[in-house]
Amino acid sequence: MSSSVKTILAILVLAGAGAGFYFYGQRGPAATETKGKAGGPSDVRTVTVETTESRMGQIRERLALTGALKPKEQVDVTPKAAGRVVRLLVNVGDTVGKDTLIAELEDDELQQQVNRAKASINVAGASLSQREAELANAKLNLQRAETLLKDGLIPRQQFETEKTSVQVLEAQVELARAQQKQAEAELRELLIRLEQTKVYSPIHGQVSMRNVDVGALVGPSTPIVQIVNIKTLVTSTSVPESDVAKMRIGTGATIRVDAMPDQPFAGRVARISPVLDPSTRSATVEIEIPNPNMQLRAEMFVRVEMNLESSREAVIIPRQSLVYRGDSAGVYVVDRGKQTFRFIETGLTQEDHVEVLSNLTPGTVVVAKGASMLREGDIMKIVAGPGANGEKRGTRAEAEGAAPKVAPVQGSGGRTSTRSDSPRPTMQAQRLSGEGAGSGQ
Repeated sequence: MSSSVKTILAILVLAGAGAGFYFYGQRGPAATETKGKAGGPSDVRTVTVETTESRMGQIRERLALTGALKPKEQVDVTPKAAGRVVRLLVNVGDTVGKDTLIAELEDDELQQQVNRAKASINVAGASLSQREAELANAKLNLQRAETLLKDGLIPRQQFETEKTSVQVLEAQVELARAQQKQAEAELRELLIRLEQTKVYSPIHGQVSMRNVDVGALVGPSTPIVQIVNIKTLVTSTSVPESDVAKMRIGTGATIRVDAMPDQPFAGRVARISPVLDPSTRSATVEIEIPNPNMQLRAEMFVRVEMNLESSREAVIIPRQSLVYRGDSAGVYVVDRGKQTFRFIETGLTQEDHVEVLSNLTPGTVVVAKGASMLREGDIMKIVAGPGANGEKRGTRAEAEGAAPKVAPVQGSGGRTSTRSDSPRPTMQAQRLSGEGAGSGQ
């Protein structure tokens, strides 16, 4: 290889090395800064938010329940007698009135028994007539014997014989009458059994289920059809012990079904169980829902909202201000342009507002819209609400230094409350700082 070629190659190698050092000098620090922005303390974002103030407001106590609709009346129609179905006059969906004929069972044998009973009545009647005629004749003979006895024309023994004959015939007449009544009773019994071969609807309603077809052999334990009355529906639900005392018979309820979400239905409390379930500490409450237009159907899933007709003053904030860390709820409190996450204990939710039970006083400025996107240390650009005239920037150190030392504690009803009378443990502070760096959720 010639010296000129070697010289050219050496120049190219030196040029490449110089370009690499230049590129590293220009791009290396920028990449480090980017990495710091992604996960280190220099991770700073600008988040547009709106603020509001917590305020005192009226909270109406409402209770949300779920359940399924049941017919107020539901009957499995069974025959009173055993037999084979020869006629079935209804089908699923048919509307039937009370005492409407539904089905007929075979009755040939009973018809023959009825005919025989009627003949027995005729025989008993004829026997009675015969005995009555014989009794009448015996009474005449007794009268003649009595006259002859007075005139001394017959012995007294003959008179006594005639008298005994009258008594025997009177007994036979009574026996014939009893036999006639017995035959008539047997006929009435057979007519009842004959009538039981016809099956009638006991209520007004609709046929919801048909269990047999013509030709099936059924008995008193075999339901032929099921009839329901859905003009009034009922839903049973369990109400917690704390709310049962606030309910009364007649308390109104708003019913919604998933099939018609925009159409509420009115209901009322019809029955309240006097006994609580010991395992759940809740009572069964039945709510009746009128269904005059037959829009609702049995077994629909319903959501029940009840106004317990009581209200109280409470601190309220917008629902969008809530930020959850695990199972604990909190808000971002704004003070001199700096945001601080604070745990709170929530109560009832009413429309777009949430009741705050502790750790937040009225008039406190909190982040509303955009709270779920915010975390401590971000640049907070307030576009509406208190403090919207300027853009302030907070840092983690400043924010945590200004924050009240609070530690979450478990409150009643499964909610999370806070205490401000004791400093927050160091481990807790580190947990909040780590979550703040990762997510505002």
